[in-house]
Amino acid sequence: MKDIFLLDLDETLFDFPRAERENLRRSLQLYGAPFDGHVCARFHAINDGLWKLLERGGITRSELTVRRFELLFGELGIAASAADVAREYYDGFPEICYPYEGAAEFLKRLSGRGRLYAVTNGGTKIQRRHLELTGFDAYFSGAFISEELGADKPSREFAAYVAEHIPAFSRERAVWLGDSMTSDMLCAERLGVDFVLFARGGAPEGYAGKAAADYGEALSLLV
Repeated sequence: MKDIFLLDLDETLFDFPRAERENLRRSLQLYGAPFDGHVCARFHAINDGLWKLLERGGITRSELTVRRFELLFGELGIAASAADVAREYYDGFPEICYPYEGAAEFLKRLSGRGRLYAVTNGGTKIQRRHLELTGFDAYFSGAFISEELGADKPSREFAAYVAEHIPAFSRERAVWLGDSMTSDMLCAERLGVDFVLFARGGAPEGYAGKAAADYGEALSLLV
């Protein structure tokens, strides 16, 4: 029976794409830069690509925060300061958070089974504030945030830190729930624990592991 639950945050408990759109619109408009569906789509693609690069150790977190806007502005010919918009975007993100419907009840029920730990690549200021804003921090015994650890998912260093800093940690009793196969699934493999993919739109073609499309399915699989 599992009683140690490792939970990703963005796109597992929090609607990150919605928060990203709102924060991007706000930040761009403050500096007179255009915002529409195409701008949002390109930013999301650029940002996602850079985060994947971060996971592979190809870019630092501080480089990523500005580089995504440099690439976006260069591609679309936007005449605004990438550094200024990047600063506004990062500073405003802690106050913008949308938990998925049912997330609070899911955490409440899961916490009755054992200990919950957050495992996230998000920024410290952002994720700590989002847990506080939603009240989700009450359900967690701890949070492993890559910026605080100095190691990003899915690195072996991140996995080792988690194993070493959960009291009475047992791989047999632990299970990881997350939306990313490149970050969460690989880190769970390196940690040596079971993994459940949280795939609201359905698991990708060819995926043969456990997958949950909603919190009800997640509760039935996290056993």
